[in-house]
Amino acid sequence: MGLPTPETETGRTGLAALLENPAQALLGLDFDGTLAPIVPDPDQARAHPGVRPALERLAPLLGRVAVITGRPAGVAVDYGGLAGIPGLTVLGHYGLERWNGDEVTGPPAAAGIETVRRQLPALLESIGAPPGTAVEDKDRSLAVHVRRAADPAAALALLEAPLRSLAEQVGLLVEPGRMVIELRPPGADKGGALRALVVEARPSAVMFIGDDLGDLAAFDAVDGLREHGLPGLLVCSGSTEVTALAERADLVVDGPQGVVALLDALADEVSPGRRPGR
Repeated sequence: MGLPTPETETGRTGLAALLENPAQALLGLDFDGTLAPIVPDPDQARAHPGVRPALERLAPLLGRVAVITGRPAGVAVDYGGLAGIPGLTVLGHYGLERWNGDEVTGPPAAAGIETVRRQLPALLESIGAPPGTAVEDKDRSLAVHVRRAADPAAALALLEAPLRSLAEQVGLLVEPGRMVIELRPPGADKGGALRALVVEARPSAVMFIGDDLGDLAAFDAVDGLREHGLPGLLVCSGSTEVTALAERADLVVDGPQGVVALLDALADEVSPGRRPGR
């Protein structure tokens, strides 16, 4: 498969800039829904089997490659099989945590998280959360999943207001996603994490691949960077569950398998001795 052509002029400009100087380019990637297929039990999520080989080829050829995820950084490394990939950075909890190949660093968990951890079971019981509702404890945040409920849309509608009220009481944010509502601390999002990497790496071009509502902040960041002269490319790992990113993307691929194909094609294109466009 050859490298696909972005549908927008700004996307084509961003891709051309990346191909012209890959050693100075920055690639940011979401994890769930982008590198790993969405599954009913988030603890069972694993990266597509083609992810590691593709990143092992591509990461040494680009200036910086970073996975930016709402998961704990160490969990993403484990579930993604990412340990040992040269030059790979993993930013967990929307940028609050950082893994650089040997250890995870980050600030202490927000105080409100412990309060939510104590109160959430009773809250879910009191509002009649349907069977199939499950809580994922991410240490620095908590996520309530409804994918296994009989009617996930109805479960989300039931849960959203009470969870938002609980979050506001303890100074947390509500992050909606694909059949999930996450309660997390303020002060970090994927856009801020991506902009911080731009400040560090000073790239000649930036590319971000995501699939869910939490990735919109990174899309916003790339749009802002493009307005200030930094070429950028926005890619959506497409699904029928969330369309907001596809509507804004320069390029849409078919889920994690499409992301792997794109990474492989990009590695082919920027490999030493390969002329762009050939």
